[in-house]
Amino acid sequence: MTAQPTTASPFSALMTAAYPIAAERLAEARDWYSRLLGSAPYFDQPFYVGFNVAGYELGLVPKADGEAPTQTTGAVPFWGTPDANAVYQRLLNLGADSIEAPHDVGDGIVVAQVRDPFGNLFGVIQNPHFPHTGG
Repeated sequence: MTAQPTTASPFSALMTAAYPIAAERLAEARDWYSRLLGSAPYFDQPFYVGFNVAGYELGLVPKADGEAPTQTTGAVPFWGTPDANAVYQRLLNLGADSIEAPHDVGDGIVVAQVRDPFGNLFGVIQNPHFPHTGG
């Protein structure tokens, strides 16, 4: 049995996953993510590049020279897909490095994780319990 919240959440949805990118590689990252997502960004400025991914935002945020490198621990956004294996292979074909190959974590949920060419962790999830991700 799932516990039900006793109060209403102040949040309506997860809206944006922001990926830090070295400022000098922002154009390269924009082009890489455009190829991955199959669309150009809806917002493309030197200070931020934003893509609409099924109503959610994937944002590229330039880091200043000398800014600390991308964190390799902590929260990782997992992007829903009806075919985690195909998306994982597409990520590898575009130059991402495998962190975790697609595997079933139980109840038909398949997850995978890569590191994009810019050092960011990128997850994919195929979850039959959520709309638009179960295939």
